[in-house]
Amino acid sequence: MFKNKSIKRIISIVLTTILVLGMLTGCDKGSGSGSTSGSGVKIYFTTPVLDDFKELLLNAVKESGDKAGASVTIGEPCASVDDQVAQIREAATSGYDVIICNPVDSETVLQLEVAAGNLPIVFTNSQPEEDKLEANKYMYVGSNEIDAASFQAEYVWNKLGKPAKMNIAILSGQPGHPAAIARTKGVKDYFKSNNVDVTYVFNDTAYWDTDKAYDAFLIFLKTEQPFDAVICNNDSMAIGVVKAMKEKGYDTSKIPVVGVDATDGGCDSIREGGMQYTVYQSAVGQGEAAIKTAIALAKKGSAAGVEGLTKDGLYVWVPYVPVDKSNVDSFK
Repeated sequence: MFKNKSIKRIISIVLTTILVLGMLTGCDKGSGSGSTSGSGVKIYFTTPVLDDFKELLLNAVKESGDKAGASVTIGEPCASVDDQVAQIREAATSGYDVIICNPVDSETVLQLEVAAGNLPIVFTNSQPEEDKLEANKYMYVGSNEIDAASFQAEYVWNKLGKPAKMNIAILSGQPGHPAAIARTKGVKDYFKSNNVDVTYVFNDTAYWDTDKAYDAFLIFLKTEQPFDAVICNNDSMAIGVVKAMKEKGYDTSKIPVVGVDATDGGCDSIREGGMQYTVYQSAVGQGEAAIKTAIALAKKGSAAGVEGLTKDGLYVWVPYVPVDKSNVDSFK
């Protein structure tokens, strides 16, 4: 049975790799055949204060919008929910056709939807609860966090020889952030479903930040508790963990440190023998998919035909792809 699951996983990895690489090469071909032109569409993009990935996503939205012929206005990054509500309310009265929103707080999307009036919203990066979404009105474009977590957990378990017991350290992102919750839960669910007895010797948050992860993991290392691997919700935190481990003489070739996003820094760390593994979350792919969805909603009132659209019409998924030393140079 496990053999069959492994075969299915391999097939899934191959297919998702082909899909994402196809999406990336497609970025050089304009809006592509079958895509709706963005000519005449006015899009407002609102985002929280930027980190590495959010900045990549912002740039991808702008570039994809320009390529599609749409007019994209980028709002000043918001430090609070109130700032974002005010931005969206202003956009709703300024002639925009659709809003792309990376929420400051995904638990406040109802306020954002009210502020938008009749404008559709394409949410991205921070996933709202499903009951706040509506097909062809309030949709989410992103990558399925459970897939990322499963890839991470599977890699670590296989790398360590599929032991029956493990000591694992986890560093989570911003508390309450949907990605942080789903990635951490997904890792634990994977081990539980495979009957692996895991002791979580360290489970803390570092707010997606390298320096915070470095400081937190240095404190943990002082306890001298044994650990077999470190699973981080993103690459920035994994890089901080690697720095702390190397400073204290730990061998990262024997103790896997894994992340998510395949940022430039994360990929460099893999090449240099720091991190061992990450999961590629395509900011370019998500930005392009968000623009295509926004244009479809603005022009047709429907996202039908957008690649990655789920049957219920609530989500447009951009697949994750596993990255290790064998393929890291494909993600420069």
